[in-house]
Amino acid sequence: MNVKFLPHIADITANEWNTLFNTDYPFVQHAFLSALETSGCTQTSTGWTPQHILVYQNSLLIAAMPCFIKTHSYGEYVFDWAWANAYQQHGLSYYPKLLAAIPFTPATGSRLCFDPSIKTNEAKQHIISTIDQAISNKFTAQALSSQHLLFPDVELSDLLTQSGWKQRLGMQYHWFNRSYTSFDDFLSRFKSRKRKTVRKERQAIIDQNISINIALGDDINPALMQNFYRFYHITYLKRSGQHGYLNLAFFQLLLKHMRDNLVLICAHKDDILIGAALCFKDNTTLYGRYWGCEQEYEFLHFETCYYQGIDFCIKHGLQRFDPGAQSAHKIPRGFEPIKTYSNHKIMNAEFSKAINHFIDDECIQVTAHIKHLNTLLPFKLAQEPSNK
Repeated sequence: MNVKFLPHIADITANEWNTLFNTDYPFVQHAFLSALETSGCTQTSTGWTPQHILVYQNSLLIAAMPCFIKTHSYGEYVFDWAWANAYQQHGLSYYPKLLAAIPFTPATGSRLCFDPSIKTNEAKQHIISTIDQAISNKFTAQALSSQHLLFPDVELSDLLTQSGWKQRLGMQYHWFNRSYTSFDDFLSRFKSRKRKTVRKERQAIIDQNISINIALGDDINPALMQNFYRFYHITYLKRSGQHGYLNLAFFQLLLKHMRDNLVLICAHKDDILIGAALCFKDNTTLYGRYWGCEQEYEFLHFETCYYQGIDFCIKHGLQRFDPGAQSAHKIPRGFEPIKTYSNHKIMNAEFSKAINHFIDDECIQVTAHIKHLNTLLPFKLAQEPSNK
């Protein structure tokens, strides 16, 4: 087997890459990764040096993984700042590190893909070992502190665990479509007090003379995308005092190359656009990704980023709504706590032992927290857990 490291996603054709991954999950698509690179969001100057990994058997591409050399931990949503600080306190460098992930995108999905001819776990583990060896050959122990893979599906995470990558447990809040026929049908499963709260929040939008419409595909024109970006930029500045990770060029490239995956939820007041949430969709899932507004209105964030997404999933028969990372506000609105995964390989033996111990303790805490949060869900009857 031969392993290649690509400094640009453009060094492989979209057809080769997308055919291997064979999924409509939007964030691993060649167009998405290309938009990040072409717009300048992922490059050495931003701390994201592309180093995509391809594995060939003779001339056949049999595995691929989007990968980056990182010089910081921003934009990852699996937090390892404490690990970096511990390295620094001991006079060691945690950065650079190797990260297999979708930049700025905490959405579970394909990370390391295998050709359909690679069927057994043994064959897949052999490829993982080959990748690990190629990384060791390319980077010295001083040049690379660690390897990380974020938000894989549980099957890949377990496979990496068996291959010596430590599994770390995380948590998000997702909504699941249990064959609802309408938003009211969904709310009918709520306890009375919780149902009244949601209806009150949605009525407040109407009372403020705010209307919502959803733009899909060709309905999203460059001017509308530019307005959305302005809201996104304003909101990022208000919340963090910094510019967002993503620029207008990135969003315009999405509009050009991934139009059919985009869902733009637009809020108007007195016929003036006042805010918007940009989502992605595939055949089964809606992904809430970016949000912004010009000024704050009561419950506008909940309406555009939660309720409208749920309504969209019901109307279009989607099975799941992943609204983005964090926020316990999702629990009383019907989003369920689920497990997420990451995998880590620390090169320094002593730090590896300490970090593995930390991860084991954290796993106990996260598991207990999920169990507790399930008792806070608004449903009349306990739902069957959606994530094992």
